[in-house]
Amino acid sequence: MVASQGEHSLVPEIASGIQIDLAAPEAAVETLTDAARRQRFDAVLATDDATVELASRVAAEIGLPHNPPSAVRIARRKDLARQALAAARLPVPEFRRIDLEQDPRAQVAELAYPLVLKPLALSGSRGVIRVDDDGQLMAACRRIAPLITDSTDEDERRFLLAETFLPGREFALEGMLGDGSLQVLAVFDKPDPLDGPYFEETYYITPSRLPPETQESLAHQVEAACLAYGLRQGPVHAELRLVDGEVYVLEIAARTIGGDCARLLSFGAEGGLEELVLRQAMGGSHAPAGNCGASGVLMIPVPGAGVLRRVEGVLAARRVPGVEDVVIAIREGYELVPLPEGGSYLGFVFARGGTPAEVETALRRAHACLNFVLAPVWRIEAPAGAGD
Repeated sequence: MVASQGEHSLVPEIASGIQIDLAAPEAAVETLTDAARRQRFDAVLATDDATVELASRVAAEIGLPHNPPSAVRIARRKDLARQALAAARLPVPEFRRIDLEQDPRAQVAELAYPLVLKPLALSGSRGVIRVDDDGQLMAACRRIAPLITDSTDEDERRFLLAETFLPGREFALEGMLGDGSLQVLAVFDKPDPLDGPYFEETYYITPSRLPPETQESLAHQVEAACLAYGLRQGPVHAELRLVDGEVYVLEIAARTIGGDCARLLSFGAEGGLEELVLRQAMGGSHAPAGNCGASGVLMIPVPGAGVLRRVEGVLAARRVPGVEDVVIAIREGYELVPLPEGGSYLGFVFARGGTPAEVETALRRAHACLNFVLAPVWRIEAPAGAGD
C-alpha cells in the first residue's frame, strides 16, 4: 500500500493507495493506523525526509520495528542533531540558533566568521549559505526567510542554525543499522571542493580513495552519532567533513541516499539498495555480498536562473566511455531556480569503470559535453492601483 498526498496510488499496477496530508501529521497517523487494522502491514517505510517521522510514528502505533520517533526527529532537525552530538562529546562546530525576529548579529557575536547558515529542516543544501561578515549575515537571513514560511512547525519558520565553517574535504556514507550496529554499504568521495557560498553537490564517487583506516574512522563516527541520536535500525545517509584528520558529522538522515543516486549501489543477486531496505524491514538480513567495481554519479547542477529551452550534447555525453546513462529530469519549458532558493537538480549522469579515477574522468567528460540553453523569465506584474 502506497500512502501519498495524491488521490491515487503512485504505482496502481503494484499497490493500492491511500491519501494523507503531510501537513496534518496527527490525522495522517490516525488514517494509516486505521488502514492497518483492516489490512495487516508487515513494515512501514519512509521514502524521504518529509515522511521519516510519520513512518516511525505509525510503526510504533501498530507495533512494528521502528526507530524511536524522537530519534528520527533529531536526525531531521539540524539544531537538535547538533545538540545531541555535543551532548555525546562528539566533535561539532560552534553553533547557535538564530531567532529571525531578533537581530542576528548580536546572536552570533561569540562565533568567528566564516559561518554557515542553515534552515532547521530543509534538505538538498537548500537555503544553506556561507557568510563572511555581518553584512552577508543579514543578507542571507533575508534570503532564507521566505524559504521556510510554509513550514508547519513554528520553530522551523522562526529559527535558523548558524555554525562555524569547517574547512576540509567532504564525504558521504551509505549504511544500514541493525540493533544499533552499522553496516557500511558505500563511502563516497566528493572530489569538488564545497567551500560556499552555496553548497551544491555534484560528484559522488565510490569506492572512496581514502586510506582504509580513515574510512573506518568515518564509519565509527557515523555509528557513534546514530547512537547519540537514538537511531537503531534501517538505512542511514551521512554527510561528513574531514578536518585536519578529525571526522565531523554534518548530517545523518534516517533514509537512503536521495534522488536516483541509489542506482550506484548494486549487490549482485541480492539486488539494489531498495531491495536491501525492504529485506531488512521484513526481518531478513541486510548484509550485502559486496558492491562490484567503481561507480559514480554527477548530480547535474542548475547552471543559472531561467526557463529551460533545451539540453544539447546528451547523445555525445552518453557516448563517453564508462558512462552508463544520462538522465535529464527537468522538462523543457520549466523554470530553473539555482541554490540557495532551488532544491532540485537538472538530472544525473551515471558511470562505471575499473577505478574511481576512471569514473571521475568519464563523468567530467560527459558534463563537458552538455550545454544548457536557458531563456529569461519575464514576470508580468499589475501596475499599482490596478483593480481599485
